[in-house]
Amino acid sequence: MPLVAVVGRPNVGKSTLVNRIVGRREAIVEEHPGVTRDRKFLAAEWSGRPFTIVDTGGWLTSGSSLDRQVSRQAERAIRDSDAVLFVVDGTVGITDDDAKVAALLRRLGRPVLLVANKVDSSNRESDVWGFTRIGLGDPHPISALHGRGTGDLLDALVSMFAPLEEPESGGDTGDGPDGPPSVAIVGRPNVGKSTLFNRLIGDERSVVHDLAGTTRDSVDTLISTPDGDILLVDTAGMRRRSKEAEGAEYYSMVRALQSLDRARCAVMVMDASEGITRQDQRLAERVDAAGGPAVLVLNKWDVLDAEGRAAIRAEVADRLAFLAYAPVLTLSAKTGLGVHKLLPAVHKAIEASAKRVPTAELNQVIAAAQAAHASPGGRVLYATQGTVDPPTFTLFATKTIPGPYLRYLERRLRDHFDFGPTPLVFRVRRRTS
Repeated sequence: MPLVAVVGRPNVGKSTLVNRIVGRREAIVEEHPGVTRDRKFLAAEWSGRPFTIVDTGGWLTSGSSLDRQVSRQAERAIRDSDAVLFVVDGTVGITDDDAKVAALLRRLGRPVLLVANKVDSSNRESDVWGFTRIGLGDPHPISALHGRGTGDLLDALVSMFAPLEEPESGGDTGDGPDGPPSVAIVGRPNVGKSTLFNRLIGDERSVVHDLAGTTRDSVDTLISTPDGDILLVDTAGMRRRSKEAEGAEYYSMVRALQSLDRARCAVMVMDASEGITRQDQRLAERVDAAGGPAVLVLNKWDVLDAEGRAAIRAEVADRLAFLAYAPVLTLSAKTGLGVHKLLPAVHKAIEASAKRVPTAELNQVIAAAQAAHASPGGRVLYATQGTVDPPTFTLFATKTIPGPYLRYLERRLRDHFDFGPTPLVFRVRRRTS
């Protein structure tokens, strides 16, 4: 599909325009500049013509090292695009940064539509014609916030695309109902999630910086592996409870939690050099509550000595015991040490989560477990697997089964059927008189 980059200096309304085009609030929007940092790719459509739109961070010709990285992300979006929406503030006029971005766009030679945003009424339209001096054609006056003029802008945009190719007769014209599994990379801020994400996809899709909280929105990338395609999702760092967060941090946390809940598998990244913190424990509880398989990653492994490595392994076993089913990988996202082990572990976890076992064999294993060690509470009469993702079992019992005995049955099932790195869920139904 055509790729459309939305670029411009900070706080001109790029993310508001992206949300207007896709028809929902996908990009985080706030009144102060600098909220968007990574490139965010979203599917859009107008007049029956699908395309992909890329939201970018604000372009600054000077600033901090973080500002320069954000600007490089925007420049990469332009180089990869088929068309560019260059957004300026119609109430301010041409700034030095606008002129420098325009010069770059002319040099790169991409088709450009000049978008004068924040033109909320027809009385302001005459003010935008000064933007013709920027050398990118006539401006399109719009109000992204209210939707004014966006239809005409999109008509002009889709007219720039190449004609649609007719699908071959008898060919498969669409994807199947089941897309690739989603894998969310989660963790508290500054543990190396974006570095690991970029390492896995082989591209700098996410901005990486020493500043905690650099990633604001969830960034998705479809990658191909020897075991099949997966949708890899880089999320914002979670460092406090959602009720305590404000502004962009709150929306970043909401998007991260949504990505975690939708994911088929979670990759939880921790900083091995700092140990398992209370924040790590809280987030691990949230990963466990999501119900899917998980892979635990101890990043920055290369900076630890033998004593430190033994200590962090003991901490994981002690403080994250409720995630005992999850494999623990040690790696360095910065150097690439051990990263090759991650995707095979993810695929193994997803396969284990989708496993279904024969009912007859399931009941044989439970009967043998009860014969070897009788329950102090109720007795299981019959068991069946109701669903997968994660594997869920219903136990019909004479009365309530104690929690420790359920964990005993879980170990027996896990060992016999080789469930591996996925949680198992048990539902106990008491026999009626």
